[in-house]
Amino acid sequence: MRILTGSDHGGLSLKKLLVERLRAQGHEVVDVGTDTTTSCDYPDFAVPVARGVAAGEADFGLLVCGTGQGMAMTANRVPGVRAAVVGDTFTAKATRQHNDANVLCLGERVVGPGLAAEILDQFLATAFEGGRHIGRIAKIARVQGA
Repeated sequence: MRILTGSDHGGLSLKKLLVERLRAQGHEVVDVGTDTTTSCDYPDFAVPVARGVAAGEADFGLLVCGTGQGMAMTANRVPGVRAAVVGDTFTAKATRQHNDANVLCLGERVVGPGLAAEILDQFLATAFEGGRHIGRIAKIARVQGA
C-alpha cells in the first residue's frame, strides 16, 4: 500500500515510529513532514495528506498530532476524505468497515506507541463492508460537496 503521512511537532515521535513500522511491513510511505520538534501548525501537514488521499495518490493517510483532533478537523474539510480519530482497535476496525475511513488520525499525547501500532495494523487490515453503508458514505460526500 501507498500511505501519505504527516504530523505536527506534537505528533512527530509517534509518526516516526509508525513510519518505520509501515516501511518494515513493505508499505510505501510518503512523509510530508514535519521533521522537527519546532512548533508548527497541524493544518500545514493535514491538508497535503488529505488532498493526496482524495486525489487517489495514496491508499490511506496517517496523521498524528497531540490529540489527533486538529488533524481530523482539518482533513475532513477536504472532499472525499473520511478522517477518523481512533484510540482503540475496535474503533479502527469499525471505522473502516462502516465508514470507509481513509485517513487515520492519532494523538501522541493520548495513545501509547504499542497501542498506536495495533490500531494502525487493524485499520490497514480491515476492508470496507459496503452494502448498507454505501448510502451513508454518499451522504457524507454530498455534505462535503464531493
